[in-house]
Amino acid sequence: MFDRLSSLVIALTMIVIAAIFAVLTGGDLLAIAIMSFAGCAGAGTVYRALPLAAPDRSGALPVPAETAPISLLRHPDFAHWVDQEKEPLLGTADNIVTIANDAAVRLLGRHIVGADVRTAIRHPAATEWLSRIQGGTPLEPVNLIDFPRPGQRWTMRIAALSGSENIIFLSDRSAIDAADRMRSDFVANASHELRTPLAAILGYVETLQEMNGETDAPTRDRFLSIIEREARRMQQLVIDLLSISRVEADRFRRPTATVDLAMIVRTAIGQLSDSEPARAKDLVAKLGDGAQPMLGDEAQLSQLAHNIISNAMKYGHAGTPVTVELVREGSRVRLSVSDQGDGIAPDHLPRLTERFYRVDEARSRSVGGTGLGLAIVKHIGERHQGQLDIDSEVGRGTRVSVTFPLLSEG
Repeated sequence: MFDRLSSLVIALTMIVIAAIFAVLTGGDLLAIAIMSFAGCAGAGTVYRALPLAAPDRSGALPVPAETAPISLLRHPDFAHWVDQEKEPLLGTADNIVTIANDAAVRLLGRHIVGADVRTAIRHPAATEWLSRIQGGTPLEPVNLIDFPRPGQRWTMRIAALSGSENIIFLSDRSAIDAADRMRSDFVANASHELRTPLAAILGYVETLQEMNGETDAPTRDRFLSIIEREARRMQQLVIDLLSISRVEADRFRRPTATVDLAMIVRTAIGQLSDSEPARAKDLVAKLGDGAQPMLGDEAQLSQLAHNIISNAMKYGHAGTPVTVELVREGSRVRLSVSDQGDGIAPDHLPRLTERFYRVDEARSRSVGGTGLGLAIVKHIGERHQGQLDIDSEVGRGTRVSVTFPLLSEG
C-alpha cells in the first residue's frame, strides 16, 4: 500500500500530465483549470483517506530498560533517620541484620549487625515470631516477657518492605507495666487499709449494742477507746490519701513563692514537741541561725518536715536523740533527720517510698503509721527539685535527707 507522500506525488504527476495533454490538444484555459482543480481535489481526498504509516523506528533511540528499585535500608537518608530514633530499630534482609541504631546496639550488643536476627534477639517468643516472617502473612506485635532481664517487658513489631527486607521495632513497656501494677496495688492496699479499722469499729459497736447497757464502765470505756483509735487511724489514712493526691496533681507546677526552710522546720519541731510530749526532750535541733530561702510551697514543705521527723520519733528508740539538721552545701540546703532505732535492712531501702510499703507491718500499725508518709515526702521533694536519700544500718538507726536548691542571691 502507498503511503500518503507517495499518493500525493502520483496525484500531482497525473495533474501535470493532464494539463500538458489539454494544452497539446488545443483545449481552452477553462478546461485546463477545471481539470487541474479536479486533480487537486482528488489528490487531497486520496491523501486524507490513506492511513498514517507506522513510523520507522530503525533510527530511534532505544527505550531504557526498567531499573531495579533502590533498597530503603541502604538509602543514606534512612540511615540518618535510624540514628535519631530513641527506641531500638533493626533493618533485616533475608533475616540478616544489615542496620541497627544505637539503641539496638546498647540493648543487644554490637555483634548483631551481620548476624541472623533470630539469634540476635534471644527470646523464645521472638525466635518463633521471626521464623514466620517469610510466610507472607502479616504478623501482630508480640510481647517479650522478662526480656532482656527478669521483670521487664518489651513489644516487637515488623514493617515489611519490598523483597525480603524488613524493619523490626522494639519498644520498652516495662515502665507502663510497673505503673499499671502500682495503680492496682494502690487500690487494693487502700481498700485493705480502710477495711481493717472499719471492721474493728463495726465489731465493737455491735458488741456494745448487744450488751444493752449491761457492760461495766471500764469495759465500755476500753471499747470506746479502741473505736476512737481505729476511727482516727482511718481518718489519718483518708487525710494522707487526699494529701498524696493533691501533691501528685501539683507535681508539674513549680512553686513560685519565697519561703524560709529553717523557719518551716522550727515550726514543725515545735508542733511535734507539743503533740508528742513523751519524746519532746529527745528532739535535737541543729538548724543554725541564718535563714534558708528557697522557692516552695510552705504547706507542703511543712508536711514533708513533719513526716520525716515524726517517723524518726516513732521508729527510734525511746530516750535516744532524734537529730534534725539543716546544712548549707553550696547553692543547696540539706535537711536531714537521724534516729537511733532498729535500722532497716538494705533490701528494703529501694521500696520505702512505695505507697503502703512497710518493713514491719505490725509495728507500723501499732505506732499509727499509714505507709504513705515517705511516698508523700518523695512527691513533695520532686516538686521542689529535691533529692531524697535514705541511709540505714541495722541496729544503729536511720538517716533521711532531702536536699533542696536555695534561692539565688541575684
